[in-house]
Amino acid sequence: MDVRAYLGRIGAREDDDVAVLADRHYRSVPFENLSIHLGEPIDLTPEGLFEKIVRRRRGGFCYELNGSFGRLLTELGHDVRFLGGVVHTPRGDTAPLAHLALQVDGLLVDVGFGGFLVLPASLDEPSTQIDPQPDGDVEVVGPDGRPGYRLERRARSWEDFGPTCWWTATHPDSGFTHGPTCSLPTADGGRVTMAGAHRIVTAPDRKRTEDDLPDDEALVAYRELFGIDLDRLPVALHPPS
Repeated sequence: MDVRAYLGRIGAREDDDVAVLADRHYRSVPFENLSIHLGEPIDLTPEGLFEKIVRRRRGGFCYELNGSFGRLLTELGHDVRFLGGVVHTPRGDTAPLAHLALQVDGLLVDVGFGGFLVLPASLDEPSTQIDPQPDGDVEVVGPDGRPGYRLERRARSWEDFGPTCWWTATHPDSGFTHGPTCSLPTADGGRVTMAGAHRIVTAPDRKRTEDDLPDDEALVAYRELFGIDLDRLPVALHPPS
């Protein structure tokens, strides 16, 4: 890995601590599933992730974002392990390993959950976002108490996540195949999202402003908001019925 190039991508330094690195990554690299809706394969090899996130300045979803960030942290000398989780969604809980998070030097680190950032925190001590369970699992919630996911403490191999990543990116029952999304937090504590040509701006108080853009303006928005150059708009792989 070209560590210097990766740190330049997220605006960080080699001597930054894990909390700073995670914050910079979360604010610089979009949470997005555009590849699914552009007909691009999801390449989970180290080379593929680096090419996409650093060289092409794209984003990704949990397997890509946390997978790539985990390798950066490993290169920087941290002890990194992959953890799997079940996401709580409005439609119910997902399958196991539907989410990939990181254990870094004994702390939970997650730059790949679309709803919120989990700053490095102990997996053993209750906090505003961490709720250890009697069975050893950990419930992770949003800063405002929103449901997040239930995390296993068992370390997984990288290969364990291949099947669920494939299912997430291809199956008609996967919400990720129902439509494109690309999102970043804003400097004021809000969030900006593009869903195809639909733009959503969420204020810090969670008030939303939405509008539909002409195709040419939507392509400009992807470039200006996220630094992503597209030659066409993504089209839903499996539109919801």
